[in-house]
Amino acid sequence: MMIRGEGNDMKITPRIEHKVATIDEHRTALEAATLMTSQYIGSVVVTSTSGIKGIFTERDLMMKVVGERKDPAKVKLIDLMPGTSVRVAPDETSEHCLELMKEHRCRHLMVFNGDEFIGIVSLRDMVALMIEEKERLISQLNDYISG
Repeated sequence: MMIRGEGNDMKITPRIEHKVATIDEHRTALEAATLMTSQYIGSVVVTSTSGIKGIFTERDLMMKVVGERKDPAKVKLIDLMPGTSVRVAPDETSEHCLELMKEHRCRHLMVFNGDEFIGIVSLRDMVALMIEEKERLISQLNDYISG
């Protein structure tokens, strides 16, 4: 019997959130915060005429706007977006995503299939995926021991 172990980390594919809230880069941080509040979400995908610019999160609001005493009604998202955002492929592993989140100090990753935006994954998604994998492994071990 083959038991999946740590070396065979689960792919993120089933945890990708495909339906995401988007907002134009020329909107304000206040508009982004209002959108997040109304939809009970912690991030929005920032778009431009040329495509996806990045993710704006609750943490960005606190660190880049409130923490720097900027007026959220005046600061545009385009001025808060980093030059590049962390991207992963849909067949990436949860382990690698967690490493990227730790390295880049973020809780959300954008998922792209080549140049096509697929959705996002969050730290919460990765934790849920790891719990599922551990439960599956425990079940396999129980079956192996009692079988």
